[in-house]
Amino acid sequence: MSRHKQKAFWKFFSIYFGSVAILILTSGYFYFKQQKKELIEKEHFSMIEYIKKIKMKQVPHADSGISYEIKEIIIPDFNMDNFDIQEDAFVKYMPYSWEGGYILIRKDKTKYYENLSKIKLYIVVTQLSLLALFALLSYFLSMAALKPMQEAIRKLDNFSKDLIHDLNTPITSILLNMKLLDKNSDFKENKPLQRIKRSVEDISELHVNLTTLLQEDTMIMLEEDLSKIVEEVILTHKRIYPNINFEVNISNLRATVNRNAFKQVMTNLISNACKYNKIKGSVKVYSKDKILYIQDSGIGIKNPSEIFIRSYKEHTNGYGIGLDIVKRLCDSMNIKISVISKVGESSTFLLYF
Repeated sequence: MSRHKQKAFWKFFSIYFGSVAILILTSGYFYFKQQKKELIEKEHFSMIEYIKKIKMKQVPHADSGISYEIKEIIIPDFNMDNFDIQEDAFVKYMPYSWEGGYILIRKDKTKYYENLSKIKLYIVVTQLSLLALFALLSYFLSMAALKPMQEAIRKLDNFSKDLIHDLNTPITSILLNMKLLDKNSDFKENKPLQRIKRSVEDISELHVNLTTLLQEDTMIMLEEDLSKIVEEVILTHKRIYPNINFEVNISNLRATVNRNAFKQVMTNLISNACKYNKIKGSVKVYSKDKILYIQDSGIGIKNPSEIFIRSYKEHTNGYGIGLDIVKRLCDSMNIKISVISKVGESSTFLLYF
């Protein structure tokens, strides 16, 4: 199951199972409170019955948990419903005779605690059984709820793959012809053709990004030497941006990534660092404590907290999805990404492995 499907599944499952679990646990709590109340009332009633037998000169059944004594005392404002629940016993007073005196009866709570424990055990076992049953039902309900979404995603995924595959031929053809035109000296003086060239390059970059993104759910993750991948990307950009000064200082940085996806992440970040840099600016790529830094001397970012949002862009060129793709690819590889920027001075992207 892909990461997105897993995320959707756990959302469905949490809603189904969470709602039922709250209902089961709440019901169990109130049922326990009711049973406890009834158990106390039963104990109270048993003590009243015991006193009645004593007053009627009947010999009560032997019960080691109950004891009584006659108290020659006066209790002002006596209440027949008196019933004291102490730490280790239940206590009750009842009038002994018309002449006076009271019967003090005490009942040990050992039996009460045993019955209460049985009730607790019954409730816990019942709740666990119900939770297990509804967890199973929630699983099947969640899987059933995912089926329509999975089918829609599959169709959209196939359509996207077909579309990008079909775009590959015309984009490649345009790029080859642009390279032929680029050899013509008149081409470099033709501003409309230069604008077309930049647009084609943007479209080509977007095509590569989307192609990599479509592999997001089927990425093969392997341990890689990240310095080699970074050097490949830097070498390519040195040819494209000869006026930018590149500095690379990466040592002993290995991580489990998808090579193509990580290369695309670095391509996007370093490409942006070059595009939005100053004349004869610098791009530094270095590592420290399992963190990879991509620092430029460029124009900075006005709203660093928004740059990973799809379609957000601070400049007229571009499509505003490059960094959104970077964020999604990083998430797929369990890489945390953040940015520190100061307008007019520099931007630094941090990748945490």
